[in-house]
Amino acid sequence: MAEREVVAITGASGGVGRAIAREFAKRGAAVGLIARGQAGLDAAAREVSELGGTPYAHPADVAEFDQLQAAASAIEERLGPIDIWINNAMTTVFAFFDDVEPREYERATRVTYLGAVWGTKVALERMLPRDRGTIVQVGSALAYRGIPLQAPYCGAKHAMKGMFESVRCELRNRGSSVHMTMVQLPGMNTPQFDHCESKMPRHPMPVPPIFQPEVAARAVYWAAHNRRRELYVGFPTVYTIIGNKLAPWLAERYLAKTAVDGQQTKEPFDGTAAANLFAPVDEDHDEGAHGGFDDQAHQRSPQAWLSRHRLASGLAAASLAVGAAGGAWLASRSA
Repeated sequence: MAEREVVAITGASGGVGRAIAREFAKRGAAVGLIARGQAGLDAAAREVSELGGTPYAHPADVAEFDQLQAAASAIEERLGPIDIWINNAMTTVFAFFDDVEPREYERATRVTYLGAVWGTKVALERMLPRDRGTIVQVGSALAYRGIPLQAPYCGAKHAMKGMFESVRCELRNRGSSVHMTMVQLPGMNTPQFDHCESKMPRHPMPVPPIFQPEVAARAVYWAAHNRRRELYVGFPTVYTIIGNKLAPWLAERYLAKTAVDGQQTKEPFDGTAAANLFAPVDEDHDEGAHGGFDDQAHQRSPQAWLSRHRLASGLAAASLAVGAAGGAWLASRSA
């Protein structure tokens, strides 16, 4: 019988991180859960147990290297050597750039970007001597294309992508078997839009079309077990990234016209809701992975399936092409 897999997940108390924990738990993994809020961590640990996994919850602020180092050591002491490390933790300020206070911008950057840097460092410290392991960076289409109201988040994801590319080059130079991958996500229905710091007049929302966090979790699980450099999730991610490469000026004009209103609901937002920028919102609810947009969110992504099954989709496309060519030939013969 194979030994159980050990995975460490940052930002595991809610949203995409919570969904990823469930995905690994269903397959019997030992899951190290890292986040600041104890209530969310406790609930995530219960879910991991109920789904057949072995949990260990360790509260830590990923912005602090020493705390993340301690979390990694505790996970390995209790669960065994970490096979997979997933950098997922994030926080942000939802506002025009000039309305973001310096300390707010710094905090969002420390959590979302430096949290991934520190996570990568503590994972490599353990994986390089063993010459095995996988590190997954949970990215975004916004790692390629910045949008209004999200300068701290977009800047952090761009920085994460740059760090990811550099470290991959170094691993290749050393001939290391440690693998690093990055999963680029679309707008997700997670609690971040209830807990982010916002200075806009209406309630924040993800950029439509919106996907459920389970879509992301399936992609992250697959990326952790297949040596793909990068994985795009959802057609919106694909056309955002490719469109920005082909015509960045057009993307900029379109986003300037649509993305400010498009990232706010019609509901007023007075700024009194608890924000998790500097301290956790230490609570949990029944759908710890989901935000308030279940009625709009897609449960599946055909594109994500096609991306994970490139051979099958390629064969299907080739079959369609051959069929179309044959049909055209027959039509020409009968004309």
